[in-house]
Amino acid sequence: MLRITKKMLFAIEAVLDIAYHAGAEPVQSREITRRQGIPQRYLEQALQHLVRDDILVGVRGPRGGYRLARERRRITVGDIVRSVRKMETADDPLQTEQGSDLGQKVVRPLWNEVQEDVMERLDATSIDDLCQNANKVGIESEGRQNLDFII
Repeated sequence: MLRITKKMLFAIEAVLDIAYHAGAEPVQSREITRRQGIPQRYLEQALQHLVRDDILVGVRGPRGGYRLARERRRITVGDIVRSVRKMETADDPLQTEQGSDLGQKVVRPLWNEVQEDVMERLDATSIDDLCQNANKVGIESEGRQNLDFII
């Protein structure tokens, strides 16, 4: 069942943070924690899972951190939601075979349709779209401040 969880919100915010605040260097998890207020224990778990699902790339070393695995216009919120859903352990009540005929044949199909509609919207929303929204509402990008174009 599609429901927003803390892990899901944190993962979306973390990927958006990396995309929006990225400069020449990878974004370190402590920077994300500082900017977003995401607890470190949730963040590291989510970031590693996003790396496994090819949404992020982990960069090792003293100046390491995380980068997007592909262009921000090619990563959707739906990609992140699917990645986090794999991490969650709660059973999906829509997948059980228990229930009445009304539940099985009327209510669950309705709920599945609603979920499909939501996922279509999330798949149509890229991280680039969210970055543009952040820019429109006046959120400063730390990454852009750190870029130096002097030759």
